[in-house]
Amino acid sequence: MTGEFSLAVHGLIYLSHMDKTISSETLAKNICTNPARVRKVMAKLKKAGLLSAREGADGGYLFEGDPARITLAQVARALQFSFTAPAWRSGGVDMDCLVASGMADIMDQVYSELDAACLSRLETVTLADILRQVFSPPPSNQ
Repeated sequence: MTGEFSLAVHGLIYLSHMDKTISSETLAKNICTNPARVRKVMAKLKKAGLLSAREGADGGYLFEGDPARITLAQVARALQFSFTAPAWRSGGVDMDCLVASGMADIMDQVYSELDAACLSRLETVTLADILRQVFSPPPSNQ
């Protein structure tokens, strides 16, 4: 898993909160990463229609949507993000052993089901929910 998803959500939340055009340099500083990485992720969000971009000296990114209508699942899909993609596959399909030849496909199915469960949960969380959490005082421990 990469940090793209966190970067995207952080960027969208900051843009929504600021309600103005923000440069990739300013976004990068707030996210604690580099501007090139921000531009790469923001380009995917722009392509998905989750924000707009303007070039030039006063350019940057602008969030124009309704945070209550954008789910974290939409953000993940915009990035073509997989939460549970395996880094490696065990066994080999050409092996005589049924365990060795069948495990990779079976585990791919398990990972696919886990990813679908993650997306299903993220359909219930909006950017507005995240904004409320960011700006709500933490509960007291009393």
